[in-house]
This record gives sequence, structure tokens and C-alpha cells, in this order.
Amino acid sequence: MDAVRIHRRLFGRYSGLSLLGASMSGWLPRLALQAESRGIRPARSCILLWMSGGPSQIDTFDPHEGHANGGPVKAIETSIPGIRIADSLPRTAQVMQHLAPIRTMSTKEGDHARATYYLRTGYLPQGPVQFPTLGSLLSHQLRQDECELPAFISVNPFRAFSPEAFGPGFLGPAWSPLVVADQRSSNTDISFEVRNLQTAPRLAAARIDDRIRLLNVLEQEFLAERPGIPGSSHRQSYAQAVRMMRSRDVGAFRLDDEPNALRDRYGRSPFGQACLLARRLVEKGVAFVEVALNGLENRGGAGWDSHTDNFQTVRDLCEVLDPAWATLMSDLQERGLLESTLVVWMGEFGRTPVINENAGRDHWPGSWSAVLGGGGIRTGQVCGRTSSDGMEIEESPVSVPNLMATICRAVGLDETSSNQSNIGRPIPLADHGAVPLQQLLT
Repeated sequence: MDAVRIHRRLFGRYSGLSLLGASMSGWLPRLALQAESRGIRPARSCILLWMSGGPSQIDTFDPHEGHANGGPVKAIETSIPGIRIADSLPRTAQVMQHLAPIRTMSTKEGDHARATYYLRTGYLPQGPVQFPTLGSLLSHQLRQDECELPAFISVNPFRAFSPEAFGPGFLGPAWSPLVVADQRSSNTDISFEVRNLQTAPRLAAARIDDRIRLLNVLEQEFLAERPGIPGSSHRQSYAQAVRMMRSRDVGAFRLDDEPNALRDRYGRSPFGQACLLARRLVEKGVAFVEVALNGLENRGGAGWDSHTDNFQTVRDLCEVLDPAWATLMSDLQERGLLESTLVVWMGEFGRTPVINENAGRDHWPGSWSAVLGGGGIRTGQVCGRTSSDGMEIEESPVSVPNLMATICRAVGLDETSSNQSNIGRPIPLADHGAVPLQQLLT
């Protein structure tokens, strides 16, 4: 049944017919064949590596060595003959067999706020419709009931550009991320902690259970007269918190359980240790983990926004990104998790091929790079080609809806399936007319 997957919602909808006396024997084979023909795969987890500010494509995955726009950046060979990337990512180059750069992302959104919203939701802002962020959208579909941790965990997010692009939108508060920040006792001893999970030591377990039962009784009476998303979301969030309090899986946040050598390989930066945390979380069954590389301590939250001193900025950020990302891909593979984990690397747009008077690059939505890797992706290839100066797309432009459709297919979802919005309108996972990039799908 690997390729023959019945969408969860369709199964739930139609299997109910058997309770009404309708036979399943007729529609089940047809539905299975339809799922197979659409290429829908078993559910997976997803890790998003979010690069706030817009990383320069020319200085990462689409180098233009030899052209004035390329600047001082050199192109290096990777583990896949013929694919060359910037010399600031030497370790990532050695795991190119697990990655597929898209060099021809293209939008019209050069403003941080609108572009961030677009890339994180798959939709441009549209009046009263509150679109969910990618993590809420996918975790809502991919959540594993047996997992005792939240389905969506976000590590060190920088939300200043577009706060609404980081929320659950019309899915409701129950699908908000658990936001986790790093804690530091020194520059190298970085940890992550979910606060307020410990009960008061003076309270016995029986007393805690009594209090939870009393709360449930009171809330049932209150909510019986006040149905709706706010109340149900509150109850669901509270139940998740209680479940976490009682779960051994919260041990996933204790990075000191890992060998020091592995922690060193990821890099002793907040981003590096957050990537290690992401691996530990998907290992526990978390559906979606988001790790942000916003900037270095001396550069603020929008570190990739390199209007000045672009080349040193990118090199400094890549010194953090490179070991963490490369180790994440290798670690997932070694633990048998890579086939079931999609890894997405992207920001809200790219940077201008032309270098400005401040040795920087400005906002550029016309032709930039994102990268997919891991589960569901046919890796070891490049999608698209830009012109010799990096200004134009010569082959295979990729829109945001098509990228979102590809992500949905890679994690085993039908991009045309819909959720009901806050205004009562069905909204598909990827915008109407979106077409998955078949060359990138296994």
C-alpha cells in the first residue's frame, strides 16, 4: 500500500457509509486506484529551515562565478557531478545527493511582510480570510495520534515582519505552534526547555488528577452553552499540555542526552542545536518542526537582509547554516528517518544579482532559490536555470502555489483537498490551479 494511499479525510467520510448499510466493496478499489494515479504517498514529517530576511541565491545555490554579478563567490563541486554551489557551503555540498535546489522561484512580492506571508501560507493576504502558516496547515493533516508532543513546534521564530504569517489562521488556536526558545548557560552550552511542565512538588498525583477532573466538569458545563472554535481550541490545548506533562517524550528537549561529538558536528550555535532538536522531535513523531536562522547575535533578527556588506554577512551565516544542515541530513539518513522526513530550506525572496554601492544586495523576488530534500523528493538534481547574469529565468519558473503543491505531495497530501475558512469558504491546501513539480517527486 506504499503508493496506494487513501486520503485520511476521504476514508473517514466514505467509510461512514458502511454504517448506513452501503457496501464498501464498490468504491474502495476505485478510490485506491485514484489515489495511486495522483501519486499520493504515506504521511510524513516535515522540517522547515526558515531563513528570515531573504538569502542571496547567487551566494548560496546559484553562483555565477566569472560574471560581475557573482562577486567574489566561487562555485564548488558537490557530491553530484555537474551540480555546483557556492563555496560558503562546503559541507552541504557533500550531501547534495539528499537535496534538490530550485533555482527559479519567482514572485512579484519584494516587501518583507507580504513576501513572508506568501511563502509561509501559500496565499497572498485576502481581506478577511485568515490563512494558516505552513506548519499549522501540514500538522493539521499529518498529526499522529500516538505522539504525545504537539504536532507543530517552532524554534526561535522571528515574527516581526509578518506576525500573522506564523499563526494557525482559520484552523484555530489549537493548531498554533509550541514556540521554543534556546536557553544558554554559556556560549557553547545551549539547551531548550518547555516551561511550566513540572507540577508543584507538594501535590500528589491523585490530587492533580482530581483537579483536572474538576476542571473538565466545569468546562463542559460552560462550553455546552458556548460552542465554537475558541472553546474547543482551549480544551484541546489544555489536554495537550496535560498530555505533555505526563509524557516521557518531553525528554526530546534534553540535548545533553546526545553525544558531545554529534552536538559538535551540528555546531554549538542556537541554530545548530535547534536542528539537532528537530531531528529528536521528528523521531518522536512530531509532524512539523520549524527552525529559524534569523541572524547572528550582532546582526539582529533579519540577518539575511544583506543590503550592506552582503558577502561577509552571507559567509558568517553560512558558517552556522552549513554544518547544521549537512549534519541534519546525514543524521536523519543514519537513523532511517530521511525517507519519512521532508526538509525545506527557504526565505521570503532572494537578493538582487546586481551588487549595490554598499557591497550589498537588495530585495529580489524575480529569480531566487529554495531547496527541498529528504522524503518524497527525487534528490540529486537541480530544478530550473537562470541567465548568465542571474537576472532572468531561462527554464522552469516555479510559483509559490506550485511549490506548496509539491510540498503537499511530498508529505503524502492531496494539494486540492480543502479546509473550511473562517468565512465559510473552502480553501485548498495549495491555491487553485497549483501544479506539483513532477520532476522533483519520487
